[in-house]
Amino acid sequence: MPAAGEHHPAFEEYCECIFELDEDDVDVIQARIAERLQVSRPAVSEMVKRLEAEGLITNDGAIRLTDDGLELARRVVRRHRLAERFLTDVLKLSWAEAHHEAGRWEHVMSDSVETAMDELLGSPTTCPHGNPIPGSDYIDPDSQPLAGLAVGMAFTVSRIPEELEFTPGLLEYLEESAIRPGRAGTVTAASPDGTITIEIDGRHVGVGSFASERILVTS
Repeated sequence: MPAAGEHHPAFEEYCECIFELDEDDVDVIQARIAERLQVSRPAVSEMVKRLEAEGLITNDGAIRLTDDGLELARRVVRRHRLAERFLTDVLKLSWAEAHHEAGRWEHVMSDSVETAMDELLGSPTTCPHGNPIPGSDYIDPDSQPLAGLAVGMAFTVSRIPEELEFTPGLLEYLEESAIRPGRAGTVTAASPDGTITIEIDGRHVGVGSFASERILVTS
């Protein structure tokens, strides 16, 4: 059972989901939550009622975190992204492995472990995919979607939004293709279907419209 002042992992999971959908500018409605968490809509409807009763959300069609819900979500997201950073930087796990494992760690990490991990990592401001760690000194680099660049334009990858982390196989593809925060590239071609080709890390890589419209870069 959760200790006093703590919440059930399911509440944490839902508040985290709501936080990340809003962070990615996705409409926070029950259908999107069901898709992200891969649960039924009736299950989401029931949990939304419970979250509202707990004072963690408001729901007037659009679902919003209350101050308490936001505090909970930020704590869980912070621990998840710190764990991802530790798992990739220190333990050398792949992006996909780290994302999956961090989903477990975020619910059991203590305050002391969180503090020690942050100190060990040098107080990082983002997860391995460039998403900001709540409570850090993150500064928004004023990014734009990769899809918005014209052929011939150079760019530096800044962020792989959470929405792409939940797309099966995509994290592996992006990591293997060197589409990582800090890597520089150039748009070399664009297709009518929205697929663009980029040159990055010495090779040409195709990026479909779903990903290119969401990957954030600076130019």
